[in-house]
Amino acid sequence: MGKKSRVKIQKSGSGASTVVSPKEMMNLISELLQKCSSAAPSAGKEWEEYIQIRGLVEKIRKKQKGMSIMFEGSRDDYFPDLMAWARDSGASCDSFRVASFGREGYGLQATRDIKAEELFLWIPRKMLMTVESAQNSVLGPLHSQDRILQAMGNVTLALHLLCERANPSSSWLPYIRSLPQEYETPLYYHQDEVQLLMGTQAVQDILSQFKNTARQYAYFYKVVQTHPAASKLPLKDSFTFDDYRWAVSSVMTRQNQIPTEDGSRITQALIPLWDMCNHTNGLITTGYNLEDDRCECVALKDYKENEQIYIFYGTRSNAEFVIHNGFFFQDNTHDRVKIKLGVSKSERLYAMKAEVLARAGIPVSCIFALHCNEPPISAQLLAFLRVFCMSEEELKDYLLGEGAINKIFTLGNSEYPVSWENEIKLWTFLETRAALLLKTYKATSEEDRALLEKADLSPHARVAIQLRLAEKQILEKALASGLSKRLHFEKKLEEGAPLPHYEESDIALLENTDADAKLPIILRKLEEVEGQELPAEEHAHFLNGEKAVYRVDMEANGEQQDGQVKVSTDVDAAMDLMGCSNENQQGQREAAIRTEENSKENSE
Repeated sequence: MGKKSRVKIQKSGSGASTVVSPKEMMNLISELLQKCSSAAPSAGKEWEEYIQIRGLVEKIRKKQKGMSIMFEGSRDDYFPDLMAWARDSGASCDSFRVASFGREGYGLQATRDIKAEELFLWIPRKMLMTVESAQNSVLGPLHSQDRILQAMGNVTLALHLLCERANPSSSWLPYIRSLPQEYETPLYYHQDEVQLLMGTQAVQDILSQFKNTARQYAYFYKVVQTHPAASKLPLKDSFTFDDYRWAVSSVMTRQNQIPTEDGSRITQALIPLWDMCNHTNGLITTGYNLEDDRCECVALKDYKENEQIYIFYGTRSNAEFVIHNGFFFQDNTHDRVKIKLGVSKSERLYAMKAEVLARAGIPVSCIFALHCNEPPISAQLLAFLRVFCMSEEELKDYLLGEGAINKIFTLGNSEYPVSWENEIKLWTFLETRAALLLKTYKATSEEDRALLEKADLSPHARVAIQLRLAEKQILEKALASGLSKRLHFEKKLEEGAPLPHYEESDIALLENTDADAKLPIILRKLEEVEGQELPAEEHAHFLNGEKAVYRVDMEANGEQQDGQVKVSTDVDAAMDLMGCSNENQQGQREAAIRTEENSKENSE
């Protein structure tokens, strides 16, 4: 199977591994954990907090220089081993090879003509790295006692990956050696590259991602050093921030969901070889065959010999692609920008608006989206804005008037306005909101286009500028749409045009309107779910993990009074703070689950 893997300790610039006092390192780790677990910063102070956390992380990275485990040779040296291991394990490998595709990186290249919907790739369960395989590994004893690992499959997979990487006899080494040694996720961005995203809708999630990752690392560093159940883990002598960042990025860019062996529930997994496929627009073409207990993938379209084979990762925005996958997709037909809206409780008509929204199944405070395509708003956002802009008389009509129940179902239907005045108000609001959001950017679209013409931009800087330009283009389109609609309805009002009347048979439920049919569905697996109710504490701040509920009681020298990590009793609330949101923000490719009883492909 090709040359054997050789693991080495990465050397520092001086040619020797850095020697760090355990006490000194534990002090830094404790400081990082405390900083990452402190109360959320006030609005506008998130960047300042990021700088402080990043400063501590860089101190730790400097102390840990030369301590990370690395494989010798380049990544492509190990692709023959990967293919041979996959073939020996019962995977299908006869229709493709691993090849380089320039800026897209490595991918799968067809070695023969492949027809659309032809089954060309399957991966048996024994090749997968799953939460269950982690439980049956050296990580099992710690997993059985640590509530965070039990709640967070993505963190379990990250530690599982690190443990197997350090195990010279691991059956997954052919896969692990083939993974990138670094990633393009924002966790690898320089500070000035992250700063290019200031003012964008994505920057809060990027700052939060870094904070969550740093907090997780600090917590598990102490666990690895002090917890009795972690005593046999091969991480005790080498568990650096760079190691954890690599593992988190490996999982974040690759993990998926599959059924457990008995099909009773869903688990998280890394799927070797299949995860080499790059993304394009299309439909989900991957499923899990429970009868044969394997992941299966059919061709998205016809492929000629030597063409790259693509799959569809799901209906993700470019912000999600950048944050969780590390790339910007230029032709993303599902791109969108978050917009957070809510009815103020101090408003005089709050109770009436809340009641109408409740009857329509819409929360009073939501994360919506402005889309890159037409129409720029969904039926649900249209319904929200109509209620948001209703007068007292209109609210009474929709609560107590004739046919009030039926009228609720027309709120998301663009064919049946509440009134011309209401339409003018809502499109004026959208126009104004888009204009205000555009003012938060430090550069114009024209300036961004000029910057992208420069040849000396770093890859990360280019992606950052592409992302903020795409956001502005969506907002500019929403602004133009708002202006056009406002003028249209002002003309209707001026002409005294009658409002369209509906028959009971014409009423369409919100989710079945033509407007919704044209829009991408924002999957619940993603954090930005359109129409998702915001918790009360998120109304003021939209960063994840505001509260500090995890506490590690440890002396500065790393010794603990009772010999193990103490976790506060508020474990359930703390799951989000340790980065459970990362599990929702996983950027995972959405494989379908296929069984004999249900042969349909369903995104997760």
